[in-house]
Amino acid sequence: MQLVSIGAKDQPGAVQLVDVNDAVVKQLRGQQQQQLFSQALGDAAPKPLVVGVGDSLEVSIWEAPPAALFGTTALDTRSGASVSTSRNATIPEMVVNSQGEIAVPFAGTLKVAGRSLQQVEAEIAQRLKGKANQPQVQVRLARNVATSVTVVGEVAASTRMPLTPKGERLLDALASAGGVRHPVNKVTVQVTRGQAVHALPLDTIIRDPRQNIALQPGDVVTVLHQPLSFLAMGAVAKNEEVNFEGQGISLTQALARVGGLQDQRADARGVFVFRLEDAKTLSWPHAVQANVDGKVPVIYRINLRDPNSFFVAQGFALQNKDLLYVSNAPVADLQKFVNVIAGIGYPVLGVVNATK
Repeated sequence: MQLVSIGAKDQPGAVQLVDVNDAVVKQLRGQQQQQLFSQALGDAAPKPLVVGVGDSLEVSIWEAPPAALFGTTALDTRSGASVSTSRNATIPEMVVNSQGEIAVPFAGTLKVAGRSLQQVEAEIAQRLKGKANQPQVQVRLARNVATSVTVVGEVAASTRMPLTPKGERLLDALASAGGVRHPVNKVTVQVTRGQAVHALPLDTIIRDPRQNIALQPGDVVTVLHQPLSFLAMGAVAKNEEVNFEGQGISLTQALARVGGLQDQRADARGVFVFRLEDAKTLSWPHAVQANVDGKVPVIYRINLRDPNSFFVAQGFALQNKDLLYVSNAPVADLQKFVNVIAGIGYPVLGVVNATK
């Protein structure tokens, strides 16, 4: 594949070579900045609790004496007359069926899905009028399934957390699952709401209370332990894969973690970052052709011989799976060649000397 500069004409399939400067760093920051939960999902007030399909309801009914429907008849020992007393009748838990209905004795089948507990109580009481004496009804949500949040992933115990009128928040969900199983700075929290999926480092959520958003029914909270990493190769102290935290790492930090450039080998003018970049990330002055995944092969080049480039490198953020490469200085390549020649020449001279 051919290297072309950012200002060259379109060459399909070519690798784009970009010299990193302040303008490039600003463009990358604007495109790569993570959208915060408070921006993407909002922080709406908790919705009123309503009954949903799969919920379990417990219904208790009282009558005023003399009770006609739910009362009992007792004998007054002083007068010998029978006296009607009232008592409450508690109906065992009823699961709201797929049609959103429950069946209450003497009240019939009721549509309860999408209604508040107070609305269900009022309808049952209305239906019992004329059958029970001044009926009073209380409906309790025994098991909340529909108005809940699912918490999965790298937590102590995956769980389904029911939401209450209090308005549980994101960190409440993590606490209900027993907390995360890895260090906070190595964990990403993903929230799925409908078709929208957004993720943030847990450390960001803890440090910024605005990101501890109120959850909505049906949200799925997934805790991910995905150590981000980059590969370091070339004239650096350590050629290896290096993990970094979810909040990101700058180019200068990355170089420090691999021990910096090797003084005797490295060409400070040739520090490169290889990356498959989205075509829309940079404002290309020419058309570029992406691969089948919609990515453009890009090599970012920075010259550390220029003092200003150290400030630029502090703002250049490495991404997951980047390849950091530091080229050899020309004199180092020459030294390698001399060493190879010397390695070949000395054995030959040794053989000649031995035959004399």
